[in-house]
Amino acid sequence: MLIAHRGASHEAPENTLTAFRLAWEQGADGVEGDFRLSKDGKIVCMHDTETKRTGNRDLRVVEATLEELRQLDVGLWKGEQFRGERIPTLAEVLAIIPPGKKLFLEVKCGPEIVPVIAEELKNTSLPPEQVAIICFNTNVIDAARKQLPEHKSHLLVSFKQDKETQKWTPTWQALMQKLGKVRASGIDAAANLEVLSAERLADLRNAGFEIHCYTVNDGNLARDMQAMGVDSITTDRPDYLRKSLSQKDGSLAN
Repeated sequence: MLIAHRGASHEAPENTLTAFRLAWEQGADGVEGDFRLSKDGKIVCMHDTETKRTGNRDLRVVEATLEELRQLDVGLWKGEQFRGERIPTLAEVLAIIPPGKKLFLEVKCGPEIVPVIAEELKNTSLPPEQVAIICFNTNVIDAARKQLPEHKSHLLVSFKQDKETQKWTPTWQALMQKLGKVRASGIDAAANLEVLSAERLADLRNAGFEIHCYTVNDGNLARDMQAMGVDSITTDRPDYLRKSLSQKDGSLAN
């Protein structure tokens, strides 16, 4: 599966309904979006803790109400044609997910958002298999597994290399233990070929975990991840990557 990172964010303003709709038009199998709680406890689609980068005014999301956040223009930074784009709520994103398509709902705050997500999901007709929770925070994954057991919850993982020892953390053993401890449904890992291998991914598969990777915009890297047997690849460019994967050498002109 190809999952559109913050929607088709290469061409449209990230985490907006326009970006998500473009992803569906481009044939993405799912979209990934970032979600936080506002001051008044509403779930909004925003990656950063503050709105400065993508908004026309700088607000701290957790300190602003939904009404205040909705006054921001989060499209103009990407281009004049996107002027007037507003921060969507989770409910609005859920409402435009087509049948059979998926939402990878990335939690950008703590486990306090999980009960609110549960309430929002009760108000949608989407079956559980269309919405998966993803997060770097193990406490969120643990809470999601307990409060939303019918939904899959994947642990997001990035890898860091020590400049002196050249060793990568987390170690593979530590990662496997962490996945088991929080009862994660799977892993959503940075597509790092120095850490990931077919053998390691086979270990994950044999242990019952799903395998997803992010954020891949290069056809050759996508082909490598595909060959390893990942379940999905998250990309800013779903249309480009699908066409690239169709080429024999995985290449396609930008």
